[in-house]
Amino acid sequence: MLEPMHEEEPHVATHYAPVAGSLMGDAMAHHLWATDRLIDACSQLSDEQLQQPAAGIYGSVLKTFRHMVETDRWYLGFFPGDPGKLPTIPEENDMTLDQMRKEMARNAEAWTQILGEQPDPDADLPELTPEWEFHVPVGFRLAQAVHHGTDHRSQICTALTALGVEPPQIDVWAFGEATGRSRAVMLKQA
Repeated sequence: MLEPMHEEEPHVATHYAPVAGSLMGDAMAHHLWATDRLIDACSQLSDEQLQQPAAGIYGSVLKTFRHMVETDRWYLGFFPGDPGKLPTIPEENDMTLDQMRKEMARNAEAWTQILGEQPDPDADLPELTPEWEFHVPVGFRLAQAVHHGTDHRSQICTALTALGVEPPQIDVWAFGEATGRSRAVMLKQA
């Protein structure tokens, strides 16, 4: 499950372990872990830096984060049952980084439940509006949720670099090292 592996201090990023037996477990755990790490890094920025528009991203760092967290919740809404019943987050919102961290923790619980149920990756999860229907399978929705987060985290890292701030290592390899999901074994030298 996507549970904290260890939490040393409240401001230290929580590290998530994947849902056992789920092919999407590592991908989703990385998505949640990387977002948490990036919130940690951005919490060191001034209000001016957080709100400064940056070229090539969704808006400012804060606006991009808000969009990413809100949309992560929106993706959950397609899934049946309790996980999809979290209250929506308005597209235009004024959440702080701390509030976004809390909402992502709620999202993590829901993603854990969804992946723990081992959903059929080919089951249809339609988006229905009064004007049209958009049909995609569960696996596609999960992949899009992970991709969307990756895309916007990359944009935020670009904005940090433009501000002269070194972004944290949040790639999958860094996740593997931080959570023990990857390891290197030194072989005998001949």
